[in-house]
This record gives sequence, C-alpha cells and structure tokens, in this order.
Amino acid sequence: MITEICKKAKAASFEMAKLDAETKNIALCRMANALEANAEKILEANKTDVDAAKAKGLKAALLDRLALDQKKIKGMASDMREVSSLADPIGTILSSWTRPNGLIISQIRVPMGVVGVIYESRPNVTSDAAGICIKSGNAVILRGGSDALNSNVAIGEVLREALSGTNVPADAIQVVNSPERSVAEELMGMREYIDVLIPRGGADLIKTVVEKSRIPVIETGTGNCHVYVEEDADLEKATPIVINAKCQRPGVCNAAEKLLVHSKIAESYLPVIIAELRKNGVEVRGDEKTRKIVTDIKLATEDDWYTEYLDLIIGVKVVESLDEAIMHINKYGTKHSESILTTDFGKATRFLQEVDSSAVYWNASTRFTDGNQFGLGAEIGISTQKLHARGPMSVQHLTTTKYVILGNGQIRK
Repeated sequence: MITEICKKAKAASFEMAKLDAETKNIALCRMANALEANAEKILEANKTDVDAAKAKGLKAALLDRLALDQKKIKGMASDMREVSSLADPIGTILSSWTRPNGLIISQIRVPMGVVGVIYESRPNVTSDAAGICIKSGNAVILRGGSDALNSNVAIGEVLREALSGTNVPADAIQVVNSPERSVAEELMGMREYIDVLIPRGGADLIKTVVEKSRIPVIETGTGNCHVYVEEDADLEKATPIVINAKCQRPGVCNAAEKLLVHSKIAESYLPVIIAELRKNGVEVRGDEKTRKIVTDIKLATEDDWYTEYLDLIIGVKVVESLDEAIMHINKYGTKHSESILTTDFGKATRFLQEVDSSAVYWNASTRFTDGNQFGLGAEIGISTQKLHARGPMSVQHLTTTKYVILGNGQIRK
C-alpha cells in the first residue's frame, strides 16, 4: 500500500512542478470552499474519533486538539484561502551573476518534490499541510495518528475531490488510512520517493521519526516553553500574558509550560499569579523557593523542568538574575518559544539574543508562535532545528533551490 501511495505522489510531484501560481490558487480556493461545503461529513467523522478518544479517557487538553466544530472548519478554510493569497515562491530568482567567461548563473526556488508528514491528533494539520504543499508546488503524503484517523480520511477525500476539474492532480494529496505503526515505519524508509519528512506531535513521535527515518527530516520540536517575569516587569500586563500563554489552549506546543520569576518580586508576585493560575484550573508545581512563599503547592522535580505537560499544569521557579533565567531556559527548553516580561530594553535585548530558541518574545504571549499569526498563512509545523528551516514553516520553507546556468558555447579549460 505505501509503495503505491509513494509512486502516485512522486508522479504527481513532477506535474506539480510545472504549475503556475494561478492554477494552484484556483485549486486552493476550491479546496477551501469544499471544506465548508462538506463540513457535516467532516464533523460526522470527527465525532467518531472524539467519542472513541473519550472512551479511552483522553485528557481534556488533547481532546481539544482532536475535536472539530463549524468554527474550526471555517478557520481551516480561511487558512487555505490565506495560503492562496501568498506570493508564490516557485521560480523566484534569489541571485544572479555573470562570470568572466560569460556564463550567466542564477539561483532559483523550486519545489522539494514529495513531502511526507507524520502527525498526531490534530486533523486541521491535514488541510494545512495539503494547502501549503500545493501552494509550494509539492505533492504530500499525510499519515495522521490513530486518534484522528476518520477525520483525516474524510478531510483528505474532500480535498482530493475538490481538485477534480482543476489542473492540479488529485494524487498530489495522499492520505494514509492505516493506523498501524508498521505502516508509518515503512513510510520512513521510502527515501526513493519522499524528499523530506516532517513529524508533528509529541516527543516520542518526533524521537522515533528522527531515529528511524531514512529520509531527511525537518524536526518540529516539542514545546517546553517559558515565560520569565523580570523584577521591573509591568505586572498589570504580565498577569494576563502568563494566563494566556498557559491557559488559552494548554494542549498545543506554543503554550507556556514553565514560569520563571525574579527573586526581587517573588514574594509579592507569586501569590498573585499562582492564585490567578488556580482560578483557571492550573496545577502549580514549584521549586523550594516558590514553596517557601506559597506553601501548598507540589514540589517540582528535575523531570518537571524537562516536561512538556500539554495540560493545565505549570512549573514555577524563582531565579536570582537574568543570567540564571537564560541558563535555565537554554538547559531545559526545547528551543521552541520563550518570552521575557520586562520594561528594560537592555535586559530584553540580551534575552532575545542569548536564548537559543526558534521564537523569542518581549512582553507578549508565546501563543503567537504560529504560521497564521505570523502572517505566513497556515503552517506545516514549527521547526526547532537549525537546518533547513527554523520556526513556523510555510510555503517558502518547502522549497529548495537549483542553479540555472546560461551559456553560449563555453567549455572549461
């Protein structure tokens, strides 16, 4: 099954590389319209997945990632239309120069070819990834998790059907309809057909793909994200930022998992912010210094500092300095998103320069690390590695380059 899917995607990728921007944009708009027109079909499939997940006792935050409604489907369609409105990167000349021998050399953007995506829980990834790959001239193979299997298959069918009557081949979108792990591992070995593999999900999934894939991987990392409240922070602004970062959607990768507070304001601020977190249903775990100030919280262990909870849980630590905050984040963070809350330009500048993460913030919630929020359209993932892309990845990140050389009979001597 996987070999046949890969062969179809590979053949479609050669057709995709020939398409102009208008052809792809028409197809994307049809795909967006189809999502809205077939919302009931998608929601019926999603209900099957959600009911099964509830029966398994899936946590509320993870159910939130899995569940779709009319509003989310409209958002998926809106993201697809936004992707269609983006500039087409394919064919862009990045640089061009003429050599002394008269050769004209240009570097231009071209599609990757076939993009494989292995992901968990979130069925909106199916439409986001498909849209971004179509816009960037690629074919895509989508293998979602078992929890969202029915949703992913339904969305894939709707998108493929929408391509009929366009010049975009339906086989440019392939959805693997098997939940078996062996199928995912087989996909990881298809180097002959797949040009790049992108995992999206928890630490275990990403680790498995990185270790077992024979295909080049763009690693999208887990989100052990931090908010650091400096001694000179505007606390009226700090509190809603912390609450938003932790509580708006605790089951996503850009939610804050750790709160660092400067020791000079810890005694006055920790009771306030911990009370607010508890009002929002958050379990607080703190270091010894935090527990001396707010005594009725659980002690945070060493493992806590490394953990991405994806739940209404937060670790709180008192730090003595900006240096300690930066060192802590660089040691325990996953290079995703970190924020400093301060009124001091110099401290903010140091934090932004020295924290080794794909997105760093000054006086804002980490929840903005998102392709749509960055104005990139939808995203195919948030890369926490340094090659070949970093941060939210959109259409330009699913391209590579080729050199085009124009000659007039030159031979090398």
